[in-house]
Amino acid sequence: MGRILAIDYGQKRTGLAVTDPLRITANPLLTIPTAELQAWLTAELQKGEIDTVVIGHPTQLNGQDSASMQYIIPFQNWFRNHFSIPLIPFDERFTSTLAHQAMIAGGMSRSQRRNKAVVDKIAACIILEDYLTSL
Repeated sequence: MGRILAIDYGQKRTGLAVTDPLRITANPLLTIPTAELQAWLTAELQKGEIDTVVIGHPTQLNGQDSASMQYIIPFQNWFRNHFSIPLIPFDERFTSTLAHQAMIAGGMSRSQRRNKAVVDKIAACIILEDYLTSL
């Protein structure tokens, strides 16, 4: 059984989180420019350590897809055309808000909380934690 990777896809930056080998805990990994995501995934998935990818599926409060899905759907199509491992969309409502709350609870300073790269990888970790809980 391999690790699970979570993706919090954004137009500019993408947050990533990964499980431990036993799939028990979720850990923030990194935030990379979205323009570099495809190359990073190609290199990382060739290692064979990751066998499932969860991607945040942004929805509005009424359950409809948010406007950012127009950027995520082409990425999902690219992913499915290039890799044979499962890509699982998972509801990401409120993950950025939860990430900010986690940063406050963790004692991060206001300047640290303004770092959107940190917020993105924590949001990816929350997506992954929620996915693991749902299993």
